[in-house]
Amino acid sequence: MKAAVYYENGPPDVFRYETVDEPVCGPDDVLMEIQAISVEGGDLINREIRPLARVPHIVGYQCAGIVKAVGKNVHDRQPGDRVVAVLSWGSHAQRVAAPAVDTWLIPEALDMAVAAAVPVAWGTAHECLFDAGNLKRGQSVLIHAGAGALGLAAIQLAHRAGATVYATASDDTRLARLRTYGMTAGINYVKSDFVAEVASLTGGRGVDLIVDSIAGSTLVRGVQALAYKGRIVTVGVSGRDQDKLDPVSLWRGNQSVHGVFFPSLLDEEHARVHASVQSLLERVATGELKVVIDKTFPLREAQAAHAYVMSRQAFGRVILLP
Repeated sequence: MKAAVYYENGPPDVFRYETVDEPVCGPDDVLMEIQAISVEGGDLINREIRPLARVPHIVGYQCAGIVKAVGKNVHDRQPGDRVVAVLSWGSHAQRVAAPAVDTWLIPEALDMAVAAAVPVAWGTAHECLFDAGNLKRGQSVLIHAGAGALGLAAIQLAHRAGATVYATASDDTRLARLRTYGMTAGINYVKSDFVAEVASLTGGRGVDLIVDSIAGSTLVRGVQALAYKGRIVTVGVSGRDQDKLDPVSLWRGNQSVHGVFFPSLLDEEHARVHASVQSLLERVATGELKVVIDKTFPLREAQAAHAYVMSRQAFGRVILLP
């Protein structure tokens, strides 16, 4: 089969489009013919710095496709099923063997490419807002990087839950588009200081919750934008700067910081989290929630797709098509 592989960590140009061995379907796996691959933020980090599982390595942890075969221990999936899968690595290929337990049936009305973008971004957003963030109707939330896949998911979910939703983005055009997804007010972080803008928008009170996928100095300064007993949920490090949060800064406001990592949630609370993602897929299928796909690339152009995501031009998710 064909796959986008690399032999060493590095920038997008380490990718090679090559013929590799076919995946082996283990007893607890499903063998998938991949139809759509979601380029996730973690794929970029894995390509850049994480140790390779094998050489050549096939990166990627989320894809959708059709089940071609099932392992001997798998009884709730069958050939022909349309599924979306989360796996440790291997999505940037034509076929993959994925743990059956970490697959979800795709509703009949849902496009395969849209389904490929749901589990991690939408599952993470739901956990950040409601389980870790304890967001309630009438409260306020600031969502950093609102134009990303996680941000777009969080904006819609928070709006549907009756929250006042603020979001940051890098330009006014993106912020204008975010209003159609439920954002109450936007902050252009290139032109304005988000802490000062939050103070202005909330009459000096601050927000009840911040969903932070940036970390570094954004996380450090976020404490100043919190209301009394406000919460920050940290869920990414896309900013890549090395500023560290001083826990003392949380004391006076009796505030808190909570980390969210979707793979651990899926491992430790599998039944609850799996059901949550299945529900999100159903809500997307009915049109209640909107998955935004910015651009698609053929798999052989994985290098260009990763470079495009890194450029931060995307509004929503980027998809690879084998």
